[in-house]
Amino acid sequence: MAYLVIVMGVSGSGKTVVGKWLGNSTGHEFVDGDDLHPPSNIARMESGEQLDDAARRPWLAAIVRRAETAVAKGDSLVVACSALKQSYRDQLRSIAVPVYFVFLEGNQQLIETRLENREGHFMPSQLLQSQFEDLQRPNGEKGVVSVDIDQSADSVCLEVLECLQKLIAE
Repeated sequence: MAYLVIVMGVSGSGKTVVGKWLGNSTGHEFVDGDDLHPPSNIARMESGEQLDDAARRPWLAAIVRRAETAVAKGDSLVVACSALKQSYRDQLRSIAVPVYFVFLEGNQQLIETRLENREGHFMPSQLLQSQFEDLQRPNGEKGVVSVDIDQSADSVCLEVLECLQKLIAE
């Protein structure tokens, strides 16, 4: 049966790295949710303006449409998406297959350091504080695994795969 895996967390938590690795490891397609942002959202973030719920709505709808296209063909999909609020996660859960979330959890100082060393991304580090303010941790939500990112990327990826396999088997 097809399913959707959302690798979630604030900017700089490693969603793309983990999502690509997970897609390769499981043989499922990987989609970076950043690629589905409308140009207006990217322009806003590049200029240092945080996105509000209204700006995120069409982006989340695009992710849902992309996931629905994959699962209609019987394919599972791995998507990197911040999914900061429960309402966003609920919108992503609206597709008619199991949806699993991998929450990449780290403290703000660690992630700030990562963002300072990251090149070629539209999200400026000054927006990180607003992401932490918007973040509603998925504690207690069904279908969620949390992984601490204060370890090597290889260790994070292996832990994600192990936890996700256990969750899917339940």
